[in-house]
Amino acid sequence: MASKRPKSTASNKGKEKKNDAASPIESVGSAHPDNIFPMVLTSATQELFGCRADEDVTGDNPYKLLRKEDIVQDMKTRAAVSDFSPVKQAVLDYPGEEMLLVFDRDFTYGQSFYLVLTVEAMERMLRPPEPETEEAQEDESEDMLMPTTPVPQPWVPLGSDKEIEDEIYRDSRPRLKYRISRLRREFGAPVVFSDRSAAETKDAFMECASYEDKSFSLREMEGSRGVQAIPDVKAASTQTKWTYPKNMCTQYEPRELSEKEKKKCLQSKKLKNFVQSVAIRFELAIQQNEIMDVFFNDWASLSEEDGAFGGKADTHLKEYQSFTDLHHSREKTISHINWHPTITGVIAVAMTERLSFEERICGATKLVLNPSLILFWSFSDPINPQLMLECPDDVFSFEFCPSDPNIIVGGCMNGQVVLWDISAHVDRLQGTRSGGGGKNMANDTAAYQGFENKHENETPVVRYCAVSGIDSGHKAPITDIQWLPESFEVSRTGVPLENKTGICVQIVTCAPDCSVMIWDIRVPRVATHALGEERKRKMEDRPLDNPHCAANPFKHLDLSWKPLMKVSLPKIDTSGEYSPYKFCMRQNRSDSQVATVHSERSEVPDYSLLRVPSAKQLKTMEDICTKFYVGTEDGEMVYTDWKMEKDNESGKLFSPKPSHRYIVHDGTVNTVRRSPFFEDIILTVGGWRFAIWKEGVMNGPIFLSQYSQTRCTTGCWSGSRPGVFFIGKEDGNIEVWDILEKTHEPSQVQTITTARITSIKPWIVSSKQHLLAISDHCGTLHILEIPWTLRSHSGNEKQSISKYFDKEVERLIYFEKRQEMREKEKKDKEAEEQRLKTQLPDKSMEQIEEEAHREYEDYLAMEKVILKDMGLLEDM
Repeated sequence: MASKRPKSTASNKGKEKKNDAASPIESVGSAHPDNIFPMVLTSATQELFGCRADEDVTGDNPYKLLRKEDIVQDMKTRAAVSDFSPVKQAVLDYPGEEMLLVFDRDFTYGQSFYLVLTVEAMERMLRPPEPETEEAQEDESEDMLMPTTPVPQPWVPLGSDKEIEDEIYRDSRPRLKYRISRLRREFGAPVVFSDRSAAETKDAFMECASYEDKSFSLREMEGSRGVQAIPDVKAASTQTKWTYPKNMCTQYEPRELSEKEKKKCLQSKKLKNFVQSVAIRFELAIQQNEIMDVFFNDWASLSEEDGAFGGKADTHLKEYQSFTDLHHSREKTISHINWHPTITGVIAVAMTERLSFEERICGATKLVLNPSLILFWSFSDPINPQLMLECPDDVFSFEFCPSDPNIIVGGCMNGQVVLWDISAHVDRLQGTRSGGGGKNMANDTAAYQGFENKHENETPVVRYCAVSGIDSGHKAPITDIQWLPESFEVSRTGVPLENKTGICVQIVTCAPDCSVMIWDIRVPRVATHALGEERKRKMEDRPLDNPHCAANPFKHLDLSWKPLMKVSLPKIDTSGEYSPYKFCMRQNRSDSQVATVHSERSEVPDYSLLRVPSAKQLKTMEDICTKFYVGTEDGEMVYTDWKMEKDNESGKLFSPKPSHRYIVHDGTVNTVRRSPFFEDIILTVGGWRFAIWKEGVMNGPIFLSQYSQTRCTTGCWSGSRPGVFFIGKEDGNIEVWDILEKTHEPSQVQTITTARITSIKPWIVSSKQHLLAISDHCGTLHILEIPWTLRSHSGNEKQSISKYFDKEVERLIYFEKRQEMREKEKKDKEAEEQRLKTQLPDKSMEQIEEEAHREYEDYLAMEKVILKDMGLLEDM
């Protein structure tokens, strides 16, 4: 029977200690003054605040002034891990801007550092009172030269000895004793071993099989242990070599010679001899400088080439961070991702349901109760999203406004266009950014007082400011959305006009309902009717639905937003229309006048004050390209124009037919993106292959990959290397293509996840850190770090890639001409054969035989003549 152990009274002791708990400063003891606090600083804290022991602070110079703002930021960032957390309240109550940290080399107060908690004590230590007499100075110098060893104090028990005494195990009953005996004659007897069969011998062995004894149970007791550790104190000393101080001087003003001294120096024989002796070497050095650059670093260039073209450096993408939410990412997928244009380390993702059309209809009630969201993630907090945008339906595409990143536009599954304004939450996104500077610390010091804001950890939900009407929008899910550049705007007929505001005010959307629409976020110019004015007045009097966006600049668009123009895509050869899925437009940023207006604009104006100007008052932009590429749902690439044409008979405006159509992809075109280095190079991905196009070359793609074993789901250009792009696959792999290295296969294939890749977006943090955001079908966002070989380009890589594209264009043109020539030859040959078949014979069979016999005789006569000339046949 197991013995019972006496119960520990640690719990009772703990309750008593809670009642008698004091502040962190008082718990250290009363062996030091009240205006200081001894503390231990880790090596990381010493390096962070520049107070490394025996380096930044020494025994001769033990003082270090620390900014109160930096200490508060450190306690906010590292919380309880911070070394200043025990004196948090004392630091917050400190009235000054700087606090004094003293290096206690002799452990006078038990620790290596102590923090001065009052301004008077700091002034007293930094500016000690001068002694009145010379004897006092001598005594003080003697005290400084002869430091006294601290006297060890007797240990004063504070109650821990009783706790340790209670935790000691003691016997509650006498210990059991067992006695084992053996016959005396058997001691020292020899042992003889022999082999025998265990199966043949009776009772040769006994099997002890394990079984469960229900009548016996062993109960494991829980106990607490107390350990008390003391620092190992060591005394050390060293002696440095003292050098005699010397006074040094330097010349900071040039000495100029007089005109007489200059003339004498130039005419001296010594100068002439020197010039004659070095003239040849000087001329040779000048020639070498003209021939080659002496300051060029050949070693750096050599290592760069080795690393970029098959070197031994690491070329794999490394996992940097991953984001997922247990509640909002559960059973959802990521349809689109975007990096914040101005705030580093913040990325937004659109979460959509993983449901088919039938499942959405059956679960419509559940979808209404769980609204769709766009989550904002920050590197400083990979668990909780920093901001959430509420959406009326699942968002398949969204974009930040290039002029004002606080304005976000998105396209929903039900065909609506949504606008958000997050200007009220910019401080929250910037505050969560890692590595914030002192400016943020100074501005947020008042908000950090006590760290007791209960709403700080709650993720705010931002409601949309405006949404388009369902009847006036797309009839299918919006699959792509983009902002028109701020250099121009489009009229209702599609004519590009000058944009005097210098900001982005128009949006382009596409959906598989066979249309591309252009939207304007400004107040319409046409005067509203009386009913419309009354409705507007009622809407203004109604309280706003979005409390976080009190000043709604887009309330004039809510539920009344209509597209400015609609571009249809009629088929070229047959009736019907193309179903656009992705599109790509030229940036068109060449207007110098608009660029000047944009540079003079200091801040983004209020969008509610902007009005759509009259087209007659604006200048037509002739240098703007109005043609764009469209990838369809059926895998076709269409090159069309958004300008409207006028019917000569009816006078109605209609969309022209596309100029070219290409059937390249065997599935939906999910990516159409321009190269960031070449404006006329486009990457398209769809089905089981991808292609590269050059705008202006209408013979087809200049680069077409072979069919892969898995479907291609997305693609993206590299942001730093012109010849590198990434292709996402259905099996969760990422293909890295480097055109300078290989063109028939990817340079490397890396597995990122087991689910389908849905989106890829690169981001350049700095010249030494490039990141790649990859989202999958399971709702997880992966952040990968791009290696040096994939982010650093050689000096002539852009020229090499440009030459490669030009050669591919020449090859395509040559192949087109050769194919036309072969087709022409084939047609001529078929026409000749047809002519010979249709030609009727005009001779009889006897005449034909006679002519053949005559030709044969002529052949024999000619043969005899040739043989005689060669001497092989004698004359008869």
